[in-house]
Amino acid sequence: MAVASPRQKHAQQLFAPLGPTYDRYASLLSFGQDPRWRRFLVSRTQAGPADTVLDVATGTGAVAAELIHRKRCVVVGLDQSPEMLAQARRRLPASVRLVEGDADHLPFPDASFAALTFTYLMRYVDDPGATLVELARVVRPGGTIAGLEFGVPPNPAWRLLWRLYVGVGLPISGRLISPGWREVGDFLGPSIEQLWARLPLDRLLELWQAAGIEDVRSRRLSLGGGLVIWGRRAG
Repeated sequence: MAVASPRQKHAQQLFAPLGPTYDRYASLLSFGQDPRWRRFLVSRTQAGPADTVLDVATGTGAVAAELIHRKRCVVVGLDQSPEMLAQARRRLPASVRLVEGDADHLPFPDASFAALTFTYLMRYVDDPGATLVELARVVRPGGTIAGLEFGVPPNPAWRLLWRLYVGVGLPISGRLISPGWREVGDFLGPSIEQLWARLPLDRLLELWQAAGIEDVRSRRLSLGGGLVIWGRRAG
């Protein structure tokens, strides 16, 4: 894995203590929406039993497990956090290959995979456009690329409630859980707002297209708290 940038190092430190409790509290703190968003992400992925799919930022392997369950495909999971990968190994079949690495320097040849998924990645990379080019590089022409990100609700009323929750509710909840979740509670809301301030959705969709991804589509979920984007690798 290449030398991590400050943004990547912060992500590694943030996730290091969370592995054993990540799935439970990701679901609880999102009011059950995080698993739903991951299922929708997998539903946008075209793959079958003969295909191998790369799951980037696989974390504890939740999307990888859903891909195996719903698509019956072979999955390779990649994450820069060894602690999260340790949890993924406990969850996934022993046949699943798990790789420690980062999304900007994928250790795979061009066109290695039939499809690719990634989850909550864009807030942790320095150059989203370059990252998308690298993700597209390892997907075969015509293969699906699909990503899940946190969103900010576009409706002013829901956005006000969202800001109240991420600005007050999450920090308080994090403090009640553990020091690691305290940091997440303080970090999450501002990091989501900062992503969309520097990279509005229209601009992000343009970056997908510039990376050689066609038929790019997006859907907001849970009033805009989640966002799934998907498309096909150009031929």
